Amino acid sequence: MSPLLRLLASFIALMMAMGIGRFALTPQLPHLISEGQVDLTAAGLIAAANYLGYFLGALDAMFARRPAQVRLRLLGGLWLCVLLTLASFWAQGFWPHLLLRFGTGVASAWVLVMITALSQPLAQAAGRPRLGALVFAGPGLGIMLTGLLALGSNLLGQSSANLWLLYAAVALLMLLVILPILPPASARPSGETRSACATEHSVARLGLVYALYGVGYIIPATFLSQMANARFQGQWQADLFWPGFGLAAAVGVALASLRRHTPHSTRQWLMATLWLQAAGVFACLLGSGLGLVLGVLLCGTPFLACMQLVMQRSRELAPQSAQRNAGLLTACFAVGQLSGPLLAALSSHFSGDLQLALVVAGCGLLIGASLLWQLRPRAQRCAVVS
Repeated sequence: MSPLLRLLASFIALMMAMGIGRFALTPQLPHLISEGQVDLTAAGLIAAANYLGYFLGALDAMFARRPAQVRLRLLGGLWLCVLLTLASFWAQGFWPHLLLRFGTGVASAWVLVMITALSQPLAQAAGRPRLGALVFAGPGLGIMLTGLLALGSNLLGQSSANLWLLYAAVALLMLLVILPILPPASARPSGETRSACATEHSVARLGLVYALYGVGYIIPATFLSQMANARFQGQWQADLFWPGFGLAAAVGVALASLRRHTPHSTRQWLMATLWLQAAGVFACLLGSGLGLVLGVLLCGTPFLACMQLVMQRSRELAPQSAQRNAGLLTACFAVGQLSGPLLAALSSHFSGDLQLALVVAGCGLLIGASLLWQLRPRAQRCAVVS
């Protein structure tokens, strides 16, 4: 089968598992809060449960070596995203939503790690590395799709339950289309050879940076719709921000895939994405419509590009450990993401808003960028030794 079809299936798999399975909560939050099912503090805890599941799913994915294990997690994750989204139709109140979001977190992590490990070598073997990078635009278009569906649902006066049902139907349709053309599962080499430098320094540093990125981006990514809803007092214009965020994210991946590949370009682009994200988080502090627009552009555009650049940097450092490092880095990312909603819940509980959480998130992004900058000499020495 054509590698292009396999890569298209990978793109749609991430579009469904991440855009719908994982991030559908964001445009639903204003509905759940207005319906009295949860408050802002409870919403932060539900989001934290989702990211805890994401963390555990990423850890589990690290140990999938045999083809049967890889395929089980890939297919299991895809089906769980559909079924748990469907089950959300009947969910009412805090605990059912928390448990369902935990499950979708596990499932989406399985899909992300497995698709990353399978699609990127496939793209390299086909001589189309840029198409491999564009696979990471899938979640962005998935986010845009969930946002547009939420906009239509709001205009038609539909409840959150009906929107969950619509999400599940779209996810099922996408899954049935891609099942025959998903990349075949392959075994991960057990005798991986990695340089001590990459193992002890570079990958660990990358994991720390990725964790700080998780802390930084997740608050606007989780609460953007709610912030827009508060600013526009429930008007339909508030529903434009989330699909705009997804579209900006997809464009960001496309721009990053066009970069010139030099020995340090991935690291430099990664620093730039962190700086832009920090500026976008601080813009959200303005609380105005302009601040939210800047937040969408500056947080959304680098969002998935950063993910793609981290995975690319990981393959540059340890090409024989792609799946293991994808799982390890995703777990680090999930730890950061888990911290973000908990911080938001504390900020909401004690101050009644997200201002303090946004300040901490922006500072975390700046620290991550500074780590990449300050450790540049060590990275260069490692490249010489290895």
